[in-house]
Amino acid sequence: MATIKEIAKAAGVSISTVSRILNLDKTLNVSEETRKRVLGIAEKMNYVTIKQRKSKLKKYNIGIVCSFTETKELNDPYFLSIRMAIEKKCMEESIDFKSLYFSKILNDDSYSYKDLDGIIAIGIFQNEEILKIKDLTENIVFIDSSPEEWDYDSIVVDLKYGAKKALDYLYYLGHKDIGYIGAKVIPHNNNNNNNNDGVELINYREATYRNFMTEINNFKSEWVFKGNFTLEDGYSLMKEALKLKKIPTAFFIASDPMAVGAYKAIQEEGYNIPNDISIVGFDDIATAQYLSPSLTTVKVFTDFMGETALDVLMERIKGKRSLSKKIVLPVKLIIRDSCKCV
Repeated sequence: MATIKEIAKAAGVSISTVSRILNLDKTLNVSEETRKRVLGIAEKMNYVTIKQRKSKLKKYNIGIVCSFTETKELNDPYFLSIRMAIEKKCMEESIDFKSLYFSKILNDDSYSYKDLDGIIAIGIFQNEEILKIKDLTENIVFIDSSPEEWDYDSIVVDLKYGAKKALDYLYYLGHKDIGYIGAKVIPHNNNNNNNNDGVELINYREATYRNFMTEINNFKSEWVFKGNFTLEDGYSLMKEALKLKKIPTAFFIASDPMAVGAYKAIQEEGYNIPNDISIVGFDDIATAQYLSPSLTTVKVFTDFMGETALDVLMERIKGKRSLSKKIVLPVKLIIRDSCKCV
């Protein structure tokens, strides 16, 4: 393919003149004869403009499928920030996308989604749901879960490391009586709105807590409280915990929205954070730093999760890679004001 420099040499004009003619610059003061000569030479030399080259590039179309409901996403900034990061990167890279909730795929004619080159699936899906997604495309990246690792790409975070850092920090401050507030990790159930239905998967935050407390010879089952990853359950579970005869001096709470609810319960019962109870959360949602006191938490880099998922998906689509990838992203303990030494 010819270059502008070669066309300019053949036409006997400057490179800038050729460039402006080929880009149809109407403000250029040049004779019609020169304009026709340059265009004719460019055609003979098979020159293609940058705009023409871009127009010939394949336009990719991906789906962003969420396992949860729209209401749940709005109530949990963790999931919302992941989806928004994917959409932002798609727009930056001129990739078309459709964001939808899994229930919409079930209720609509799946044929309308057959044009997808790939799918990024956020959340936890049951086997039959995964097969439904696979009917739409073979190119799938899961975020926040890793089903059938030989078949699908996945982006997850190091939950074990994050939980261990949180517990080590509390122990460093002298806390041995540490409670846990969290939830079962459960796939979305399409036939029932009760989040307690479904099959429980491995909850690495809870498992790490149990192992840690066992290692320091202080595990007590009555210090474990589980519901759903919601502000409301964080509130009600902490209310239960505060009825214990021996209240732990600290709590590791598996999500920041739950921690927000726990804050309200603690303050209503007349206790003080951190003087009476230290709190460590998980996620580092935007409001964590604005709580009073500001919340010590484990930061999950949700923007990076979304961006990495799109990179992996496009690399698989373009390169036709067959071997799957599982990428485990790091997390970081963010120390603020919700913890103090015993």
